[in-house]
Amino acid sequence: MRPRHNVRVITGIEHTAIAARDAASLAAWYRDTLGFEIVYQSANAFFVRAANGVMIEIIHAKEDRGEQTMATQGIRHIALSVADFDGAYAALQSKNVAFAGAPLESKGNRVVFFTDPEGNYLHLLYRPAPLA
Repeated sequence: MRPRHNVRVITGIEHTAIAARDAASLAAWYRDTLGFEIVYQSANAFFVRAANGVMIEIIHAKEDRGEQTMATQGIRHIALSVADFDGAYAALQSKNVAFAGAPLESKGNRVVFFTDPEGNYLHLLYRPAPLA
């Protein structure tokens, strides 16, 4: 029988990675469009950081992934939290972001899906109370 441990080893997610056709351009888009900060770059990767400290690593893709849909196997989207949904949505509209549909509301939560220039789905999210 395996012993049960109450110690939590994993403390959180430090970053997730996206392979991009043009890593430099995609990192610049996350900076210029979403307000992320480029905190590291090398010949192989860029790290962009959101205001809350969570990062995305953008690396150079070696091949195309094929068509991406909301149901394609793999990571579906990255959710971006906001305190002012209407303000963030208007700011993205002013930057000609490609939305995948109209904003939705359910139980006080407000969401809208959009894509970055390489077709990765992002999810603008206002949640008035954290999930329990």
